[in-house]
Amino acid sequence: MNQSYETLSALLEKTMALQTALIMFEWDNETLAPEGAGSYTSRVVGVLSQEYYNIMTGDEMGETIAACEKEEGLTATEQAIVREAREAREELVCVPAKEYRENAQLIAESARIWAKARKDGKFEDFAPTLEKVIGFKKKFASYRKKEDQKLYDIMLDENEKGFNMELLDQFFGKLKEEIVPLLKEIMEKGRKIDASFLKGDYPEEKQRELARYLAEYVGFDFEKGVLAESAHPFTTNLHNHDVRITTHYGDHVDSSIFSVIHEAGHGIYELGVSDELTQTPVGQGSSMGVHESQSRFLENIIGRSPAFWVPLYGKLQELFPKQLGKVSREQFVEAVNKVEPGLIRIEADELTYSLHIMIRYEIEKMIVEEDIDLEELPEIWAGKYEEYLGIRPENPSEGVLQDIHWSQGLFGYFPSYALGNAFGAQIYNHMKKEMDFDQLLENGKVEVICQFLRENIHRFGKLKTSRQILKDITGEDFTPDYFIQYLKEKYGKLYELS
Repeated sequence: MNQSYETLSALLEKTMALQTALIMFEWDNETLAPEGAGSYTSRVVGVLSQEYYNIMTGDEMGETIAACEKEEGLTATEQAIVREAREAREELVCVPAKEYRENAQLIAESARIWAKARKDGKFEDFAPTLEKVIGFKKKFASYRKKEDQKLYDIMLDENEKGFNMELLDQFFGKLKEEIVPLLKEIMEKGRKIDASFLKGDYPEEKQRELARYLAEYVGFDFEKGVLAESAHPFTTNLHNHDVRITTHYGDHVDSSIFSVIHEAGHGIYELGVSDELTQTPVGQGSSMGVHESQSRFLENIIGRSPAFWVPLYGKLQELFPKQLGKVSREQFVEAVNKVEPGLIRIEADELTYSLHIMIRYEIEKMIVEEDIDLEELPEIWAGKYEEYLGIRPENPSEGVLQDIHWSQGLFGYFPSYALGNAFGAQIYNHMKKEMDFDQLLENGKVEVICQFLRENIHRFGKLKTSRQILKDITGEDFTPDYFIQYLKEKYGKLYELS
């Protein structure tokens, strides 16, 4: 290892330690922190964020990165670490230190303001904070803006390199063209599916037992992982030996089942990152889209398939004999795949889910590129739900206030969910040619499928972009065609469409 790279490694180790501390505060804030802690803890977050900023934007970091880029003999991994460090610095160095810290403190507080506004159903209580968050987001993007570049394209690229509004307009346009009519046909002509038994008195302690069982069954390692509870299920990690997932419990047993499988998918990805990469700038998932491809692959392509429940359904009936004892496995699988347009994204069925994302994408473009009046957001949101899903929220809590993302400044993030669905379907189409997918699931061999994903995706961290991963696995660049084909085949068969 040369001198310049040793210096860079030492600097990055400091930034990694600060980021780890910030992640711990975020985890605590979403799981255990008392309500009154917000404004006080945000000051600590502000100080830690300032220290991170100082190191990343300092002259020593800049000079060291420049020296490393001139060095010969760095390994491919070392070159990738230098690249990611340079890109992270470029995002920050143009932002004034005072504004960076103010934004960090705002984000630390805004989630609590959002949570109370959602609980009270009062968008007007959150709107002033949201306006400040958007102001910082747009300002920071403008600092990095190149000639003729759109602010929202900058935000999109932060989450998914190589994807912009031009590509996403085409992607969502194709979904709108194909999926909206399919949904209408299912609602008008499809057979009726009973899913009423999924709602009822499902004891929380039994749901908790099932959640841990399912997470472990699909491959989440509890020697390196934690499962907790939060209002909004999420995954975070300190490194590949400390990965944390959450779920929630209620009177819909399928909600906790599939949220834990989903988050386990995220967690398994982070656990699978190579030891050589963890705790470095490339020691995390390739992109938000690839991350979502893994969680939604596990949740939907695996978790909602009939074959997955062949070895598992007896366990469900054992835990819930009163609720599911007389429900056949076939009835259960049909129920968890039922298409039913709803208002809440995280409760959406597999077919309509991407329409929820399309709505958010269209609204984000309006917020960032058209400077719409935020007071109009609840009505704009409601109108789009009525247009695409045929339903209208009655209050902001089940409408514009349902997601935490905007309170965290995550604009340009939502499209990654829909891209993840499409990435997963493209990978699935290839995997079926290499293995007997359903037979593996019927035999309880989920680990064989996860091993393929680990070898071809997880271990590489950020060494590859999403499009490189797709090309290496499937031999093709990204295309939404496999996702649309997957949905048409699955739901055409389920609903007995001609």
